Amino acid sequence: MAKQKEIKTNAMRILEREKIPFTHHTYECEEFIDGGQIADKLHLPHELVYKTLVTVGNDKNYYVFVLPIDEELDLKKAARAVGCKSVAMLHVKDIHAVTGYIRGGCTAIGMKKQYRTTISDAAEHLERMIVSGGRLGSQIELAPADLCRAASAQFGDITVRSFAG
Repeated sequence: MAKQKEIKTNAMRILEREKIPFTHHTYECEEFIDGGQIADKLHLPHELVYKTLVTVGNDKNYYVFVLPIDEELDLKKAARAVGCKSVAMLHVKDIHAVTGYIRGGCTAIGMKKQYRTTISDAAEHLERMIVSGGRLGSQIELAPADLCRAASAQFGDITVRSFAG
């Protein structure tokens, strides 16, 4: 039997073209599951797995934010990070039209257009992080600085911080 050819996503092709090393993780997935379930399926530590969220600013531009799966985007901090008065989450039905990716397969690398992207500063100290590979069932693991370079991103304080006691 012939070996099944690995399906490369746009994000993977861009990383290869830029000579950015990454590891590709796959899992069985027919429909959207959240980042926590993905981390559990792949037996990955939650603190290394990041989600990609797309917003629209009051200036009608789109902004992309990459943050830990167990944290929430702070819309005020996110707006400040991109120099906007306010940002709101992009409606799920618009994700494909804006990014070229579907919900659950959205990654900051290789969207239809290069949108301003901010990665949570929580990733800056990590040796590696894991983000969507550009389709359901696909995750890519790479150095945060490499994701920053591939997505023309910046690091910033964009998450809700909870302080105990």
